[in-house]
Amino acid sequence: MRLEQGVDLIGDIHGCAASLRLLLERLGYSEQAGVYRHSTRTVIFVGDLVDRGPRIRETIEIVRSMVEAGQAEIVMGNHEYNYLCFRTESHTKPGRYLRDHTPRNTRIVQQTLDQYANHPADEQDLLNWILDIPLLLEYDSLRVVHACWHKPLIQRLRSEVSADARIDIEFVHRSTVHESFEYLVMDRLLRGTHMRLPNNEVMVSKDGFKRTFFRTKFWAQEPQKMIDVVFQPDPLPEHLAMEPLTAGNLSQLQYYAPDERALFIGHFWCEGEPKPVAPNIACLDYSAVKYGKLVAYRFDGEPGIDKSKFVWVDVDQEFPRDGAAG
Repeated sequence: MRLEQGVDLIGDIHGCAASLRLLLERLGYSEQAGVYRHSTRTVIFVGDLVDRGPRIRETIEIVRSMVEAGQAEIVMGNHEYNYLCFRTESHTKPGRYLRDHTPRNTRIVQQTLDQYANHPADEQDLLNWILDIPLLLEYDSLRVVHACWHKPLIQRLRSEVSADARIDIEFVHRSTVHESFEYLVMDRLLRGTHMRLPNNEVMVSKDGFKRTFFRTKFWAQEPQKMIDVVFQPDPLPEHLAMEPLTAGNLSQLQYYAPDERALFIGHFWCEGEPKPVAPNIACLDYSAVKYGKLVAYRFDGEPGIDKSKFVWVDVDQEFPRDGAAG
């Protein structure tokens, strides 16, 4: 893809196809012969097209048609990876899948399962397409990954697996072995870095799941306390927020310096009006499917993130039927 004339990066869609169409039109794209095109610009999607929303198949059709026509690129999101694992049988455990069909895991993918239930050929085609999506993109002026630019893992991935950060089904199978290299790649790049809550404490997140970890920034400069590194919509309990970071905690953190090229991520359920999370980092996930915003950033080669270049659709006000089902 050539980026000389500008690229529009679009955050987590989760089946909000009506909002996606409006956002593309707002960005100056028009549908021509089934493909959204712009006279001078292209799109990069940051992943998480599937799950939760009401129009997942339509979302896939819009995005995939753009990618295949050379009008867009995409990186894999954790929801694409999770769905691939949920539908892939294990080599070593007959009758089991790479992602266990527990009530929690099934609940997350239920909308995708339902919307492809009567379209098995389309679903298999989707799974094959997901497997071909790269885990990251890098150009002279920008980088894109779904959750975290983890430099040591990315360097090893490119040197030992593939220079273009694509994986195969055997890599996916190995990624389910806890703490393997493949597991760490998929966990850190697609879910981000995280830290265990001290004293075996448990949080209940806004989506109703019990969690023993919290998500962390990978751009915090000289953090001292847990509040300095937390990056998620659920705040830490006050007594934990002020807990000093230990040497062990600090050793787990990654750091993306402010003088590195612009980085675009999704995944983190930001709230409020879109703005940079760091001088050179933009998170584009503003919970569209939870009646938030479907967000884009109009990138033209600038080294820093300009707040005025965010563009969005307010799902609650403009497309309330695009929110999560159930």
